[in-house]
Amino acid sequence: MADKTILVIGTYDTKNDELDYMVERIKASGGLTLTMDVSVLGDPAKPADISKHDVAKAAGHSIQSVIESGDENSAMQIMAKGASTLAENLFEAGKFDGVVTLGGTMGTDLALDVCRSLPIGVPKYVVSTVSFSPLIPPERLSADIQMILWAGGLYGLNSLCKSSLSQAAGAVLGAARAVEPPRGDAPIVAITALGTSCLRYQKILKPELEKRGFEVAVFHATGMGGMAFESVAAEGGFACVMDFALPELGNLLAGSVVNGGADRMLNAGRAGIPQIVAPGCLDLIDFAGWQEIPARYQDRPFHAHNRLIKSSGLNGEERRETAREMAKRLAKSNAPVHVLMPNKGIEEWDREGGDAYDPEAFAEFLDEMRTAFKAPVKYQELDCHINDPEFAEAALAVLDQWIDQGVVQKNV
Repeated sequence: MADKTILVIGTYDTKNDELDYMVERIKASGGLTLTMDVSVLGDPAKPADISKHDVAKAAGHSIQSVIESGDENSAMQIMAKGASTLAENLFEAGKFDGVVTLGGTMGTDLALDVCRSLPIGVPKYVVSTVSFSPLIPPERLSADIQMILWAGGLYGLNSLCKSSLSQAAGAVLGAARAVEPPRGDAPIVAITALGTSCLRYQKILKPELEKRGFEVAVFHATGMGGMAFESVAAEGGFACVMDFALPELGNLLAGSVVNGGADRMLNAGRAGIPQIVAPGCLDLIDFAGWQEIPARYQDRPFHAHNRLIKSSGLNGEERRETAREMAKRLAKSNAPVHVLMPNKGIEEWDREGGDAYDPEAFAEFLDEMRTAFKAPVKYQELDCHINDPEFAEAALAVLDQWIDQGVVQKNV
């Protein structure tokens, strides 16, 4: 029995056979399909359920005006806008349960916009020749996107690309059948953190927050985790955030690829979500394990975490810059912000004897933190290390005060 409907999106003028193959595989597994053609110049072998004319119209254009827009880049951006608008409206109307898109760089560019237009919990699969490529910046990715590398996937079907396409068809249909979207029956507190070898406050905070009636979502602040955190925050998905792991901000300023996008530390404030913030791990710059450490960082304290990620310490002036940038971003918040500064250290490796121990640079950072924040942002210095229980207790005290004042709501 057909049960779930999958929206299948692609350029039917150039990838008709591949898209039809995915439709056939979805139907063979008992699913239904809704097809959307995002072509510009050509036409599909048979009409799609949603034509390229429908897509252009949803973006306020005709196909002719899309063609005349300038070049293929501007044309596909118009089609991306139309496809995203239609996908959002169709999902809200209950017309489909998951989406799968297919493309090279052009189709992937459009697909990323479509996926970002849909809420968490909607299965989103992108079959792409550039899946997992550094061409795709973190900020373009929706929080729960899935990507499948389209091997051997240009210019017609073959046994290699059928393997990718059939997996995608089964994956999106299976996900649509199995998914449990966010319940929405309890307010969510988001925590940014790293593994417990570096930051440990989440082990205390999570059970205490659950006792207070909150659901707790902990985001791994290694680039993609921060991107997901910002994506949900931008949608107003949290009652409060405890943003205590900020290496992605320092990485962004230093030009590291291990960052969560240019909007890191901005979306919660824009959405009016109260923020309790601390500069956990804002003393290190992270590099991918395969990278050579740039010469300017080779004389710094160094920590190799594993084969995927390694870190060098920031010097005093660089740490001052991170403090100023942190203050600059939090000053834009439309909701209360409370900054907690543990004056004995901000990650496990900066303790005396640790790989990242640099008391002179930390002193400069602490000095800058004391002057960087202005009202209405509240700054509170704590006589403890970020991994001490006193830090987590101070964070809970701020939250409890906000609950009493009605700043944070315990009920949805």
